[in-house]
Amino acid sequence: MKADATKPKSKDASKQPELSTGAKVKAEAIAWFWVILAFMLINGTLGQARVIPSGSMENTLLIGDHLIMSRVGYDAGIPFTNIHIPLWREPKRQQIIIFKPPFDPAQPDYVKRVIGLPGETVDVHDGGVYINGKRLQENYTIGRSEPPSRLQLIGSFTGLPFTIPKDCYFVMGDNRENSLDSRYWGCVPREDILGTPVLIYMSLDAPRDAWNGDIGARFLAYGNALIHPGTIRWRRLFHVF
Repeated sequence: MKADATKPKSKDASKQPELSTGAKVKAEAIAWFWVILAFMLINGTLGQARVIPSGSMENTLLIGDHLIMSRVGYDAGIPFTNIHIPLWREPKRQQIIIFKPPFDPAQPDYVKRVIGLPGETVDVHDGGVYINGKRLQENYTIGRSEPPSRLQLIGSFTGLPFTIPKDCYFVMGDNRENSLDSRYWGCVPREDILGTPVLIYMSLDAPRDAWNGDIGARFLAYGNALIHPGTIRWRRLFHVF
């Protein structure tokens, strides 16, 4: 017996009614809200992006290098606040760290290299750095390492030689003749250390104003990179520390 070809097909009872345009837009907005919120939570607690605004770490880090900073083990921040909690990891000698400048926490974060550890005595003379009387071997610096004059010291810091107190670290920039560092203002308390750079994800050769708070100059630098890709330092991209 042949099936009746004129018999209407049954509708799928499980088929959902199509959403209106307004409902689709609302659902999409909610989905993006949760994606952005998750990103901000991860960015505040596990890692953050930073841009190098000065030449104090040349030639290790260049002006316009865009970094991913890892906070894992160093610091946990509460998103949308200035509250952060130091964790269990301690910096090692010659490791690069990112921290709040202790002499003025309102300033943007600093990036320097750990030179002296708690309990050690640091001195700078004859173009080099000395730890407990022994010259530190450094192959990453440019310029001579010299102490500042007494008139250049900041706050209550009394100058070198300096014995580093507990839970504090002596840091210096790799560009020794162009770095405002522990030689001028003393050590970095452990509680001010936020993390360590792990990756350069972008590097642009652009005017310094673009990385010093001038939003217009920054957008101009990014736009210029799209038009003139030669301003991108391609060889520095995805460099891992």
